[in-house]
Amino acid sequence: MIIYNPLFTCFMRSALFLHPIFILTKPFYPKYNIERTKQNRSGGIIMLKGKVAVITGAGTGIGKAIALRLAKEGINLALCGRNLDNLKKTKDEVERLGVKTFIMQGDLTDDNYLFSFIDKIAEHFGSVDIVINNAGMAYNAKLEDTPAEVFDNIMKLNVRCTYFSCQTALSHLRKSDWATIINISSNMGHNAYACQSAYVASKHAVHGMTKALAKEVYKEGIRCHIISPGGVYTDMVKISRPDLSSDGMILPEEVAETVAFLIINRGNAVIDEIRVHRIGKEPF
Repeated sequence: MIIYNPLFTCFMRSALFLHPIFILTKPFYPKYNIERTKQNRSGGIIMLKGKVAVITGAGTGIGKAIALRLAKEGINLALCGRNLDNLKKTKDEVERLGVKTFIMQGDLTDDNYLFSFIDKIAEHFGSVDIVINNAGMAYNAKLEDTPAEVFDNIMKLNVRCTYFSCQTALSHLRKSDWATIINISSNMGHNAYACQSAYVASKHAVHGMTKALAKEVYKEGIRCHIISPGGVYTDMVKISRPDLSSDGMILPEEVAETVAFLIINRGNAVIDEIRVHRIGKEPF
């Protein structure tokens, strides 16, 4: 069942510069044990200071915007990505906001990195509270024109890396009173578009995996969320969809606001997924 929440929509339209938004509130969770994660909302922002968030793909685009937004809440940040120069630029901007950062440069598709980076982050900071799986790739071609190597790379980064990032994080999240996983997916996890078959397949997989994981860990107080934006103007979109104009596209900073909302508002109400579409697209 899809429920339209006008109060939340009004809030988010203000926060997201009037971009339309809707929420799927059919729960991943059969029922929720609130005892471990019940929080004082008036102290929520203060309680976030010093928490540790891991962000993949933090060098540019949505990942960088998320880092800058969470830094405003006093959250310390582990910045993960392939390009060291981009990570250093993000680090410099974030540290001006007064938080601690740790760069974990590497390739998530390399198992030596994938199965160790969160452990190293936890060792550095002493804890991990929030994991945001944002790294991803796309490819614009018909199914019959998509090389096997490209398909494999998309599935490896978008699905396999997200899957095992969650897996390796769980032992650390169980020690946190703010344990949160946010997987940045896409509206293509619900819909399908021509010339995006590999990307569509990967995002449907991310949705299914996240829903299953949420049901496995909710009793332990670990919250798993999906954010599904459509039409965000990032470098990846510029390359994979050169046909799109920047006019009316969602900004990375707007996606970052939805991430912050999920993390800050950790009360009795659990939002499983936020779907965001750009201005001019048909609602729902």
